[in-house]
Amino acid sequence: MKNKLAITCVVFGTLLGSALAQADQDADAARPHPKAFVKDSAITVKIKTKLAAEHITSLGRIHVDTDKDGVVWLTGSARTQDAADNAEAIARATEGVKAVHSHIKVKKDD
Repeated sequence: MKNKLAITCVVFGTLLGSALAQADQDADAARPHPKAFVKDSAITVKIKTKLAAEHITSLGRIHVDTDKDGVVWLTGSARTQDAADNAEAIARATEGVKAVHSHIKVKKDD
């Protein structure tokens, strides 16, 4: 129970921080359609939630960005190549994802 609560807190804390940062960055940027912003945010949230549930690595080390066309970029680091490959597979299997670009580096000593 504590583990689920901790994961939930991490996910919502990350989402809130990301939303605030995104709102600040996009304050002056005009998006062509509001639905596009909701779509890319929803995909990013789905992927981050799945990564947290899999315990691949901390959310602070794998960063997920999604554009309005459903293209996902994974950056950051993982402890093993298997973890990096698993993160990419999770992203590819997420509904709404059209393509995944993985730039996750393997850092065994993290």
